[in-house]
Amino acid sequence: MPITLSGLFVYPVKSLAGITVQHSELTSRGLKYDRRWMVVQPDGTFMTQRKFPNMALLRPEIRANSLAITASGMEGLVMPLAPESDVQNQQDADRLEKTVEVWGDRCLAWSMGKHAQEWISEALKTHCELVYMPDKSNRPVDHGKLDAAQQVSFADAYPYLLISTASLADLNQRLDEPILMNRFRPNFVADGCHPFDEDTWKSIQIGDIPFSVDKPCSRCVVTTIHQSTGQRNPEPLKTLTSYRHWDGQIWFGQNLTHRQLGTVSVGDRIRINSLNGQQ
Repeated sequence: MPITLSGLFVYPVKSLAGITVQHSELTSRGLKYDRRWMVVQPDGTFMTQRKFPNMALLRPEIRANSLAITASGMEGLVMPLAPESDVQNQQDADRLEKTVEVWGDRCLAWSMGKHAQEWISEALKTHCELVYMPDKSNRPVDHGKLDAAQQVSFADAYPYLLISTASLADLNQRLDEPILMNRFRPNFVADGCHPFDEDTWKSIQIGDIPFSVDKPCSRCVVTTIHQSTGQRNPEPLKTLTSYRHWDGQIWFGQNLTHRQLGTVSVGDRIRINSLNGQQ
């Protein structure tokens, strides 16, 4: 049975709800629009569901020329989908600039303005701000450990996360109540392999695009947050600890980087080019 790409997800704003897409362009930082926006505290420190689980309830939507975000009981927020082309001149861009912090990485971002700041602060019931990562921002993959020239968006460390449907099915067989894949926030979902086969992959090809399978993904409390209600539960970390825990971390999914640009689509064949320990 061939292995195929059965799910493709983009998360325009870090830690807000994701968007299901049928195809996506790869950019130098990952999937187009993926985590190019982020919510930050007044000091520029990033915010996620780890401390603000109600972020899961804010839902982005990519429109023709805009990014919209909706929240229950509020009029939606609409922002330019390409903020860089919306800036009139360099002086305007300079006024927007600020330094933000993501897992110890300090990088350049642009404030999305007062209206966006007021909207997101009201939606999350805390003083915060929306920012955008312009193309000139410098943030290497995995803090520069992999290749200082490879860039990443506001994602935790890597531009792509892959999980197989079989791995989730294996986990759900161990849980009293099954959970959805959105708890793990992958970009790529692979179908047609055995549980945790992705742990053994070293390099793969999705459609025409080659990828390196660089590092297992360690999981945090975000996986315990129901993505439709914002409520916490000990699972699935409690169960994952019983069989996916080593080196002091809980592992589920694989982090990837691309080797060339192009487009990936749901239904693309996934070919395993090499396995760990083999060329």
